[in-house]
Amino acid sequence: MPVFDRERLRVFVDSPVFHRAVIAVIALNGIALGLETSHELADRHATAFLVIDRVILGVFVIEIILRIVVHGEAFFRDPWSWFDLIIVGMALVPASESVSILRLFRFLRVLRLISVVPGMRRVVSALFTAIPGLASAVVLLLLSLYTASVIGEQLFHEVAPQYFGDLGQSLFTMFTVLTVENWPQVAGDVMAKEPLAWIFFATFIVITAFFVLNLLIGVIVSAMEAEVNAQRWKEDQELELKQHTAVMDEIRALSERVDRLAAALPVAVSTRPAGADARDAAPADRTTGGEAPQPE
Repeated sequence: MPVFDRERLRVFVDSPVFHRAVIAVIALNGIALGLETSHELADRHATAFLVIDRVILGVFVIEIILRIVVHGEAFFRDPWSWFDLIIVGMALVPASESVSILRLFRFLRVLRLISVVPGMRRVVSALFTAIPGLASAVVLLLLSLYTASVIGEQLFHEVAPQYFGDLGQSLFTMFTVLTVENWPQVAGDVMAKEPLAWIFFATFIVITAFFVLNLLIGVIVSAMEAEVNAQRWKEDQELELKQHTAVMDEIRALSERVDRLAAALPVAVSTRPAGADARDAAPADRTTGGEAPQPE
């Protein structure tokens, strides 16, 4: 393909119009997959759904091919490009009755919105960046949950066996309390026989729901802020590079003009009249103190 045609194709593929068209196709695919979950509609319009699915899949394949042709090796260096390639590739795997689970892979095509929309990409990238900090906070949360479950089983297994009969039930009960959903009923049933049980539940909720969960949120927010700042820094670097390139081009152009003017100066000196040197020399003699010859 000629360079000119490839450049035009690159401009088209990277244009906002092409970008919005891909988003529209992904949204249409999601709507079609949602309507297909209705057995009545799926049976009545089976052929139409099949045609729509094949057309959308064809559009995705063409889009991937165009991006590979335009970006070349850069396509395979982008993790999000691999994400799109894997999702579209799984949809191309033929599904038979023995591997009917592969048919479910086409529902994953809706996830391509994550790679297409820049805001979603930043959110997911921030989550991956926050994994080390999240791991520590999650371990702290699980440790608090396990400790409270063991204490609850030891304290209330006789008065509330439906909640704290064994460690498994106690873990599920304390996880329910952690979500702050329907915990007053659990606490009320236990407090009917153990009035001071509110201290246990209140302490657990304050430590986990207020402190540890907010710590998790803080880690995610910090990662999001770092991702946004990194994106802004990248944009600033690109802007500074453009400005630096423009300034260097201007300096280069001025340097070339100076070189042309300097090259033209000797030509101007060599074209002076021959007698000009003699006339210029006479004043020099007078200035050096020489006397003009006297006539005899």
